[in-house]
Amino acid sequence: MSEKHGSQAPMPSLVALARFLPKLWHQPPLALVEAREKYGDIIRLGFHPRLMLHLVSHPDYIGQVLQGHNKNYVKKSLYHNHLFRGVLGQGLLTSEGDLWLRQRRMIQPSFHHERLVPLVPVMVSETEKMLAHWDEIYQRGESLDVYEEMVDLTRRINGRVLFGDDVVGDVVDHGRRVFSAGARFLLLTGNKIPSRHQRNMAQAEKQVDDAIWGVIKDRVAHPNDNDDVLNMLLAARDRKTGEAMPLAQMRDELATLIFAGYETTEKTLAWSWYLLSENPSGAGRLHQELAQTLAGRAPTFEDLPNLSYAYRVAQESLRLFPPAWVQGRQAVEDDEIGGYRIPAGSFVIMNQFGVHRHPDFWEHPNEFDPDRFLPARSADRPRFAYNPFGGGPRQCIGNELALMETQIVLSMVAQRYAPRILPNFPVELEPEVTLKPRYGLRVMLEKTLRPALASPVPDQILPPTL
Repeated sequence: MSEKHGSQAPMPSLVALARFLPKLWHQPPLALVEAREKYGDIIRLGFHPRLMLHLVSHPDYIGQVLQGHNKNYVKKSLYHNHLFRGVLGQGLLTSEGDLWLRQRRMIQPSFHHERLVPLVPVMVSETEKMLAHWDEIYQRGESLDVYEEMVDLTRRINGRVLFGDDVVGDVVDHGRRVFSAGARFLLLTGNKIPSRHQRNMAQAEKQVDDAIWGVIKDRVAHPNDNDDVLNMLLAARDRKTGEAMPLAQMRDELATLIFAGYETTEKTLAWSWYLLSENPSGAGRLHQELAQTLAGRAPTFEDLPNLSYAYRVAQESLRLFPPAWVQGRQAVEDDEIGGYRIPAGSFVIMNQFGVHRHPDFWEHPNEFDPDRFLPARSADRPRFAYNPFGGGPRQCIGNELALMETQIVLSMVAQRYAPRILPNFPVELEPEVTLKPRYGLRVMLEKTLRPALASPVPDQILPPTL
C-alpha cells in the first residue's frame, strides 16, 4: 500500500482529554458516544504512531478496516496478545493470514445451514429444563437473575453443541469470569506488573486448557457418533492437502468456540429480556406472534421463518447492546480513512456501540423498535451501520447459530413467562470483554396468559442510565 499523505485526524484539546479519559475508564460505551457527538466520526488520541489511537464512528470507515482494506489491519493488541491468546491460542479469533484462512475453511462446514437443524432439539431440551426450574421459583414467589439464568442456559447448550454434553462448563465458566475481571487491569498494565489478576488468569488458563485437552483425548481414545462439533472437527480435512486438523489447533478452535459461543448469545438474550420488560407493547407483539405460530408448543427448525418478530427482537437487542461494543485493529502500512492519514503501527478502534446509535443512520436511535429491521426500512442502510458480528472475511462464523438459539429461547420462555425487572433495580452497563449488565438483571416472573395487541408506534426511550 503506497504512502498516504492525508492530514491528521482532529484531536481533542488536552483539557478536553483530561475530562474525557475518566469517563472513558468508568463508562466506556457512553463516553464513546459522547466523543462522536462532540468531535465527529473520526478522532485521534496520541501523537506517536505506536501510541496513537483513531476512534472511528462511521459505517464507511469501519467497512474500510474490516472489508475494503482488511489486509492492512491486523488484530495486534494487548487484549489479543496477552488475554485472548493465553486461553484461545491461535484460534479463529486471534490467528492471522494463511493459518486463519486454512482454519476458517476447515471449520466453516460445521456451521452450514443444514448442520444447524439437529441442534434445535438440543436447545429446546435445555430450555425446558430451565423452565421447569423457573416453575419452582414462580411457585415460591421468588425473584431470579435472568442474566445469570441465560449464562447458565447458554453454557449448557453450548456444551452439548460442541461436545455432546456440558463436560467443561463449570471450568470454562470460572475461567471466563476471571478473564473478564482482569481485562481492564491487563489493558492498563500490559501484563507487565505481577498482580492477583495475573495469577488468577494464569491458573484459570491452565484449568481451561486441561479441561479441553481432557475431552479431546477422551474422544480420540473412545470415538462415538455424536452429531457434535468436536466430531465434525475430527473429521474435517484440509481441501488442498487432505490433512486432518492438528489436535493442538483443534484445542485452540474449541476454546474459541466455547468462549465466543457463550458471550454473544447470553448477552443477546439477557438484554432482550430487559428490553421486553421495559417495552410492554413489544412484548405483546412477541406474545401475539407466538400464539399464532406455536400455540403453546415448542418451536421446530421449520417454524423459525415464521418467528420473524422474535428474530427482529434479537437484532434490536444486538443493536442497542452489541456484545462486541468496540473492535480494534492495527495498521500495517500507512492508510487514509475519511481523508485523514492513518500511520503504520497506529491503532483503529471501531466504535460499534456509537455507530449502532448514530442518528445519521438510525431514526430515534435510542428507542426499542424491532421493526426498523423490516426489509422496507433497512434496504438503504449502509452495510456497516449494523455490525454486531464483525464484517468482511472475518465475520463471526457462528452468527446464524447465535441468532437461531436466541429465537428458540425467546419463543419458548415468552410463551410461559414475562420476566419483569424489579422496580428501581439498577441497570447499568459493565463493559468487559463484552457488554453485560453490571449488577445482573433481577426479575419477577409473570405468567403469560394471552397475547396482547401490538402497538403501531415504537416504545419508550431507554432509561438515562443506559
